[in-house]
Amino acid sequence: MPHVSRAGIPAILLSLFAFSALNLPAAAQEGDAAAGKKVFGKCQACHQLGESARNTVGPQLNGLARRAVGSVQGYRYSKALAAAGGRWTDTRLAAFLAAPRTAVPGTKMAFAGLRNADDIRNLIAYLSGFEASGAQVN
Repeated sequence: MPHVSRAGIPAILLSLFAFSALNLPAAAQEGDAAAGKKVFGKCQACHQLGESARNTVGPQLNGLARRAVGSVQGYRYSKALAAAGGRWTDTRLAAFLAAPRTAVPGTKMAFAGLRNADDIRNLIAYLSGFEASGAQVN
């Protein structure tokens, strides 16, 4: 087995997760928003959703699907997340939810990550149902 440095491990994990997510049947990728609402219970200590959502320990998550990374006004992101650039895609969000500190070394997010791929897909389906205004669309 070839030697892999510790620095290469995050890239390998992200690549493996992205590869597995891209090779799932479409129905499996969609997720169940109702089940995702239950998973969101783990997030509520730090994040809010809905029309009255505000930034607390973490940024409010309205409109998270496809928005620019580190872009919620009024929230002070870590330097690492503020500099990450790009947009939240399902694949990028899945990698972050699975292992935040691996996906974005230096993030302030203390949560270790979700280990169950179904929970991740379901949570993404639930989060995708909120517009930037906080209105729920699904």
